[in-house]
Amino acid sequence: MTGDPGARSYDPRSFPTQAVILAGGHGSRLRPYTDDRPKPMVEIPGTGTPIIGHQLAWLAAEGVTDAVVSCGHLAEVLQDWLAAEADRLPLRVTTVVETEPLGRGGGLRHAAASLPRPDRPWYATNGDIWTRFSLREMAAFHEERDATATLALARPRIPWGAVETDEFGHVLDFIEAPPSPYLINAGVYVFSPAFTELLPARGDHERTTFPRLARERRLAGFPLPHGAYWRAIDTAKDLAEAARELAAER
Repeated sequence: MTGDPGARSYDPRSFPTQAVILAGGHGSRLRPYTDDRPKPMVEIPGTGTPIIGHQLAWLAAEGVTDAVVSCGHLAEVLQDWLAAEADRLPLRVTTVVETEPLGRGGGLRHAAASLPRPDRPWYATNGDIWTRFSLREMAAFHEERDATATLALARPRIPWGAVETDEFGHVLDFIEAPPSPYLINAGVYVFSPAFTELLPARGDHERTTFPRLARERRLAGFPLPHGAYWRAIDTAKDLAEAARELAAER
């Protein structure tokens, strides 16, 4: 880990080089953009690149050489794009398709079965997440805590303005979109090889596997570094705000 002279050093070869992207959801809250494509294939305005394109570039920059994309809704649209971009993609990509809904945990297990190195750790990310931070730092955090699973934690901004008052009820200030006081699951993970067998064949791992690991103190939470960009693209408003934030960085 950087910045701490007492921190353990890690062999870069021990960091994950494989990842799963969950891209099978219907994205109903993002209609009409998802009427003819799965959510990860929605383009960030101004970039000409779908969400999954940004994810693959980020994973490759973090040392990932192989990605398995779990498809479902309109899978052929995503597969056609991957085929057309194959020579330009920065890593090897394979797809698996859920022929019937397996739930988030079942879908993750189904995709993990196609990872090229089942005896090695792996990353996973939800297909609607657009973020940038050091996955290597997260992997070192995971290893340092000897965790079976580690999830990234974000502190999103509240979508409404807040009002600050004193103890007498006098309004002191108006705060536009303040950060939430709570951390949330950011939809990015590091998993040890043993995690795969703990996933349900069908159902939601966040209701089964994660609570079990938490009770056993084998689940870690990695707070995103200060200033790291993170956004879940759930609605048209999220899409517009992502485009505006990107334009502001240029």
